[in-house]
Amino acid sequence: MSKRDPFLDVVRVLAIILVVFQHWLVPVLDWNGSELTTGNAYATPGWWVLTWVGQVMPLVFFAGGAANMLSLRAHRGRGGSVRDWVSGRVHRLAIPMLPLMAVWLVLPQLLITLGVPRQPLDVGSAVVGQLLWFMAVYLAAILVTPWMIKAQERYGFRVFAVLAGAALLVDVLRFGGLPMAGFLNAGFVWLAVHQLGFHYAKNPPSMRAAAAMAGVGFGLTALMVSFGPYPLSMVGMPGAPVSNAGPPTACLITLGIGQIGLVLLARPLIRSLVARPAAARVLTWVGARSMSLYLWHMSAMVAVAGVWTVGLGYSTPEPGSFLWFLVLPLWIGSAAAVLYGLLKAFGRFEAHAPGPLVVQPPATQVMIGTAVIAIGTLGIAATGFAPGGGLVSTGAAIWAGIVLSGLLAVRYRLPSVSLVRSA
Repeated sequence: MSKRDPFLDVVRVLAIILVVFQHWLVPVLDWNGSELTTGNAYATPGWWVLTWVGQVMPLVFFAGGAANMLSLRAHRGRGGSVRDWVSGRVHRLAIPMLPLMAVWLVLPQLLITLGVPRQPLDVGSAVVGQLLWFMAVYLAAILVTPWMIKAQERYGFRVFAVLAGAALLVDVLRFGGLPMAGFLNAGFVWLAVHQLGFHYAKNPPSMRAAAAMAGVGFGLTALMVSFGPYPLSMVGMPGAPVSNAGPPTACLITLGIGQIGLVLLARPLIRSLVARPAAARVLTWVGARSMSLYLWHMSAMVAVAGVWTVGLGYSTPEPGSFLWFLVLPLWIGSAAAVLYGLLKAFGRFEAHAPGPLVVQPPATQVMIGTAVIAIGTLGIAATGFAPGGGLVSTGAAIWAGIVLSGLLAVRYRLPSVSLVRSA
């Protein structure tokens, strides 16, 4: 399996689309003329079961891990270095963040100047910034991928077992009175699922093994929420004392195993669909803008929510009610239309990024630059883009931009740089 696997492309694209749809589906908004209150539709009794399907970040990391291994293997086969591979992967992920930062570091203050109420703007700016947690964690996963692949080649499944065991230990500490320890699982949980992608890339499991994964994964998750301290919902709930998602718990590892088993069972069907020209064109278009799709979808929803709530006085009907289902297509359609416009404007930064050059930055600069970008991105995720929210988000964005621009000046053709392209 040294070539690109279309199955992984489909899994990644569908997972990101599900993330987008879920984020647009769950907001419960109420505007009283001066303050915006927010809720979550998944808090509706019985709707927690939807989160076992809707929480698809495990699939994103699984598909990313497999794609990273296949990509690095192919890169090495062409005589490329690990340094060049990391640099290329980082740019593919980080370039789409630059226009988002440029817009949202200016937009909130501009809207306040134009008379937009501060409180709902703070809410919207925060949720847009929070999305960047994924970019920070995935950048870190890319950075350690070469070493994690070496560990997998030497120790096999034991690497996943150690990561999963570490995640369980962190949960013990977290629920035992050290809640801050839970943030360590932002590494252990997602690296564990990322590691499962390596196993797929090396040796895709049989249909029988996939069925066993689905049964074991969902079965273990059910046992953990039934007899452990884990909540039923796989996403965070307003006012809930514990969340399986922020920070992640070991439940997301077992959930990921179950979800991976399900998509592997559907692998023959997925591959047959991709063989159709129309589906292949859609997959290519969306895949070339997948990070932009993720980054801008909350901006689209914030824009629609602002017009509907602040502008028109709209409040979300009771989730599950007839009126809620009646309004839902218009709500989703409005957000999709705005997102399409944003992708037309900003998706080109990802879809049409310039190609690599002969001259490459030193390995140390690539590693340090990647780490700084990840840290800066995490700072924005923690503070959001709200104006006056502190120097952390602004400083993080500036540092990320400086480091990324420094790498771009070496790696890509810029107006002020004259370098010769590789063939």
